[in-house]
Amino acid sequence: MINDDFFIKNAVMLAQKSVDSGDGGPFGAIVVCDGKIIGEGWNQVVASNDPTAHAEVMAIRAACLTVNSFHLPKSTLYASSEPCPMCLSAAYWASIERIVFANRRCEAAAIGFCDDALYRELSLPAAERRIISEHYPLPEALVPLQNWFANPRSRRY
Repeated sequence: MINDDFFIKNAVMLAQKSVDSGDGGPFGAIVVCDGKIIGEGWNQVVASNDPTAHAEVMAIRAACLTVNSFHLPKSTLYASSEPCPMCLSAAYWASIERIVFANRRCEAAAIGFCDDALYRELSLPAAERRIISEHYPLPEALVPLQNWFANPRSRRY
């Protein structure tokens, strides 16, 4: 039996830990597999000067170390707030099966976090986004892609 209440409350407690420590924003997350917490994290953006040190990313990194794999199938990510686009993408890359969150992104936006704006920005065509993105074709850039694909030792993911 999944105990969503217990696990989401743990994620919220980690969010408060982040607030109390001053490590970063008010966000916490845990990864659960087979009813056990295999990774936890809280926002450490400020403490680490790392804009990718979001709670969900930290929890996913910890969980991957715990299970010694870059995939977390049959796992649930519990987050104190709806994951931002980066964290949502990380969950997809990790093959997480389910995400449960307490606060919606509009609630984070109401206190100054730009998750909602990022979701809108990413829905725009690349040419309309505020960060300039340019395609610079280079024939030799395909070589590493082709070599990786041809290598029988490459691990597909």
